[in-house]
Order: sequence, then C-alpha cells, then structure tokens
Amino acid sequence: MYKTKFKLDGHVDLLKAQLVVKGYKQKTSIDYYEVFALVAQLDPIRMVIALAAQKKWQIHKMHVKYAFLNGFLEEEIYVDQPNGYVQKGHEGKVLGLKKALYSLKQAPRSGYTWIDTYFQENGFLKCPHEPTWYIKSNSHGNIIIIGLYVI
Repeated sequence: MYKTKFKLDGHVDLLKAQLVVKGYKQKTSIDYYEVFALVAQLDPIRMVIALAAQKKWQIHKMHVKYAFLNGFLEEEIYVDQPNGYVQKGHEGKVLGLKKALYSLKQAPRSGYTWIDTYFQENGFLKCPHEPTWYIKSNSHGNIIIIGLYVI
C-alpha cells in the first residue's frame, strides 16, 4: 500500500509504503488452519481495577502497535513481489514469508504464540481460566498483572 501525505499548501510532505498481504485470497485448511485474536473481556479488567483500587496499586496502560508482527509462521506462505520492487528478469518469482504480515489470517495467532512463549519463559504464570492474563511476583511481594488483547 502506498500513501502520499500532503502539507496544508498542497505540496508532498511524505511518501509512505506498507507491505500488506492479500489475506482474503487465503483458503482454510490450505493456507491456514486456525484463526485467533485476543478479545478483551470486561469482567476481568473490572476485577483487576477494583483490586488495584482496594490495594492502592499503580495501574499502567500501554498500547503496542504492530505487536503481532513478531510472530513466526508455521505454514509456508508466499506473496507476489510488491509493485515497484519487482526484480527485472525475475517477474514470475514470489517471496517466502518468515514472519507474519498484516491481513494474514494467521497473524494474530502467531503473534499470540510469540508473546505467550516470551512471558512464560520469563517467569509469568498464565491464568488457567483467562489465557490472556499473566501474573508474576517476586520475593519482595511486588506483583505484576498483565492483560493482553487486540483492539
């Protein structure tokens, strides 16, 4: 995708490019097997906020853009060469993806797998009833509770 940003006077300010995959062309059981995205459940969020208020804990909210682009793909996915970057003499060749890109059906799932592995390798315990919530405490009684979701 190509975008041109203009200044107020009409002159070109910025040229932007983003590689986006045509995920709508993917077929179930051929290109991907499972679609998954984290969904924010309001009840656990309310419970953690109430607990934080009662215990006088600090609450920090953080937005992370492009977080699930770190996920590695389990399937082999190939994409056409992007317009403007087609190699001369190799027009019929395709590119193999190693990591997820936007609009892939399996991108949210691979991103969740990546972050889940990261948290568990770093000592966080996953809530058995809410798979998007993690908790970690230290010997000083400090605690961190993390809730993940895609919006």
